Amino acid sequence: MTGSATGSLVGLALGDALGFPTEFNDVPSILSKCGPWREMELPGRAFITDDTQMTLALARALRTAMDRGTLGPKRLERPLREEFVDWYQSPENNRAPGNTCLTACNHLKNGRPWEEASQVHSKGCGANMRVAPLGLAPGLSDEQRAGAAQLQSGLTHGHPTALAASDLTAHAVRLLAAGAEPTGLVGLLRSYAYENRETYHERWLGELWTRDGSPTPRAFIRRGWDECLAVLERLEGALKHANPETDPCLATGAGWIAEEALATGLLCFLMFVDEPVTAVRRAACTSGDSDSIACLAGAFAGAHLGADAWPAAWTERIEHRDELLAFGALWDS
Repeated sequence: MTGSATGSLVGLALGDALGFPTEFNDVPSILSKCGPWREMELPGRAFITDDTQMTLALARALRTAMDRGTLGPKRLERPLREEFVDWYQSPENNRAPGNTCLTACNHLKNGRPWEEASQVHSKGCGANMRVAPLGLAPGLSDEQRAGAAQLQSGLTHGHPTALAASDLTAHAVRLLAAGAEPTGLVGLLRSYAYENRETYHERWLGELWTRDGSPTPRAFIRRGWDECLAVLERLEGALKHANPETDPCLATGAGWIAEEALATGLLCFLMFVDEPVTAVRRAACTSGDSDSIACLAGAFAGAHLGADAWPAAWTERIEHRDELLAFGALWDS
């Protein structure tokens, strides 16, 4: 697909900006404030949230690491730590960031090893809302992509489900950018989850598994994959009986946690495969974590449909437009 990286990154930011004013609101309140959901307009000043801020932080760290040579855990961890700490200290970090990210980044700032900074009991969606760059950057092996997706989660969210959902989200973006048919996407993701169910990426994750009392590395990561498999099963059922007029969160969860953000973002995308703007509008008009659900729906839709998926009038006024387009151009070339 031409311009998949550009389409995905721009779509992520547009969904984020569309969902920013509706986060923490129930659907009746959103409809009262914004009018019919199919007609929701991007705000005149299209501000993004921490979702896009941290996506760009990961993108910068990934570019730095890959410019230095073959991507590996140590080569990625250093610039990733620096970018996350810069985000944490930025005056722009005032867009309702998650407590897990704030706590972990404070520990990173103070020099703790990342395994100790990691919040191992948190599987908030902050881990996978930002992982799209790892599904878009070319030239990575499956092991590099999976390991890096889980490592970037682990710096803040060390719960096994956050790791697995981040890996699965990056894989979904990669599949769509490579031309996979959306009708078979959930099946491909379930197969990937089964195949990796007992794969602990020790080279990337080190001794992280020991921090939550799991008996073995396999038992630790298996718990995360099993929660992702359960929500993918819910997603399959929801798609069979999908009603676009019903709040998607009722079917696959409110999205505050990683596996539900993935599933509900996918549900919104898959209900409107050829209507990307409708997909992000539906995602933004939800009772849950609207900006994160919409940013994921936008990332999937843009990876599938490419750079032309989005109205020029929207793209032109999205915050950080130039940097988003620069990364898109880098990874589409």
